Formats: sequence, C-alpha cells, structure tokens
Amino acid sequence: MSTERIILFSWLAVISLIALIVTVSDKIRAKGHKRRVRELTLFALAGLGGSAVMLLTMLIIRHKTKHVKFMLGLPIIMVMQAPVLYWLLTRLP
Repeated sequence: MSTERIILFSWLAVISLIALIVTVSDKIRAKGHKRRVRELTLFALAGLGGSAVMLLTMLIIRHKTKHVKFMLGLPIIMVMQAPVLYWLLTRLP
C-alpha cells in the first residue's frame, strides 16, 4: 500500500474516531443538561470524513434521530463524499 493511501485511511480513521467521540459526548451532555456541541461542529466533522461513523453512531445511541437536518444531511454528505473517495482511490498509487 502506498504512503498516500496510508495517509488517506489514517485520516479517515482518526476523523471517524473524533466524530464518534464528539457525537457520544453531545449525547451525554444532552442528558446532563450541559453545554452542547454546536451543530456546525458536528457537520464539519461529517464533512471532513466522519459522516458514516457519525450517522451509524447517532442511530445506535438514538441521538438526533428526530432531526431531519441530520437524518437527511449526513446521508447527503456521504453521497457527495463517495465520488471524491472513489476518485482519490483510483488516482493514488
């Protein structure tokens, strides 16, 4: 595997882990009536590559599943990211 592919997969793994932690943290904060994570932050993490893990996490922990903005927005982001990921994977050595 090329260095570029290792960097890409490492990036996706790290951003996905961060997205998972932030999503779970927001759920815990919501239950404790504490200061929440901004929606812009959640969407930024999704846009940077954490969308699939974030959607899966939200469905598993039942967080923001009634928010159309997230239940439609995250899949839309994923659909937009798929061709970019495909393009990268076909271009990288």
